[in-house]
Amino acid sequence: MALGHIVNLLKGQVTGRVESGFPERVLNICAEYGVAFWDLTWESPVSFTFSLARRDWKRLRRLTRNLDCELTALGWKGAPFWIGRIRRRYALWMGLAVCLALLLYGSFFIWDFQVEGNETVSEQEILRALEKNGVGFGTFGFAVDSFELRNYILLEIPELSYIAVNVRGCRAYVQVREAVPAPELVDKRKPGNTVASKDALVTAIQPWDGEKQVLPGTMVKKGQLLIAGVVQNDFGGVRYLRGMGKVYGRTWYDLQCRVPLTVQKKTYTGDTVVRRAALIGKNRINLHFNSSIPGDTYDKITSWEKLHLPGGIPLPVTVVTEELRGFILTEQERTEDEALRLADTALTARLESCMEEGTVLSRSLTSETADGMLVVTLSAECEEQIGKLVEMPVG
Repeated sequence: MALGHIVNLLKGQVTGRVESGFPERVLNICAEYGVAFWDLTWESPVSFTFSLARRDWKRLRRLTRNLDCELTALGWKGAPFWIGRIRRRYALWMGLAVCLALLLYGSFFIWDFQVEGNETVSEQEILRALEKNGVGFGTFGFAVDSFELRNYILLEIPELSYIAVNVRGCRAYVQVREAVPAPELVDKRKPGNTVASKDALVTAIQPWDGEKQVLPGTMVKKGQLLIAGVVQNDFGGVRYLRGMGKVYGRTWYDLQCRVPLTVQKKTYTGDTVVRRAALIGKNRINLHFNSSIPGDTYDKITSWEKLHLPGGIPLPVTVVTEELRGFILTEQERTEDEALRLADTALTARLESCMEEGTVLSRSLTSETADGMLVVTLSAECEEQIGKLVEMPVG
């Protein structure tokens, strides 16, 4: 909608008809006295319709009083005419005043939160900590002390290094910064050894502190000493070191899983029940009569819609919609290709969890069917870090 049209509606506009033997005289008067008009439409050689502002319509009637013409108003639009029609509806004005007063009163309380800057700490955890310290839905906005609140929240959530709560209207903007975890300090005064965490063929060894006990190309067993923290000095004595370092080796895995070839799947029947409720602050008002789920064979899908005024101003009202979808369980055959893909995904995740730091050099899948199951075996060759530091007791 054009800005000029909006302005005309706010001022009020009139659509009128001019009938005269010489209708062009009316147009000449409009041009001479600066009466703006638009939407001119000729109906006949002696009449036309046009639109102009409410004040200009009254002015034009005075200017054409001595002309042989007839001005007829065909329609009125705009705010002045609408207000004129409802000016005697006192109940409506009183209700409007009450609504404005409630909106003004409600704007002093917090009805919405916007959390920014969190990545690992969940928004729910931050909001629970705020509510525990007295800042939640319906809290008086001017009573929030951001400086004092920050001290309590940082003690409750040590993963945060900074938090600020700024209240603007009925919305609280929560800005956080997460703490960077400090690196683990190594106490070199405690001696230790690096041993093999699993059977492997050593490919590289990087001792940081201590003396290596194996060479690349050596096959080692789990628990075998790789980097010693007890070494002899030049004088025949013994030195106790940390025995730290990294040892890389080739490892082999044979992982297996069983995938059933028959599976129960949901088939929706089309039976749908929709229930709605309104959350006003922390109070829930059900807009339905039956609150129980019809049976066990129904999926419940819940959605929340927060109501806002024009301009994005939040209201303390949230509409909750629950959709119950009925289904039946049917047994369906699963193809071997589908079962193989599922097994591959599961076995790959298990293989990655077995390796602390490494890469997969080669892998292969084999499968066989037994008792309605697809038995899948993953054979993989990897290169990974196998060194594990074990501290030695000092007597």
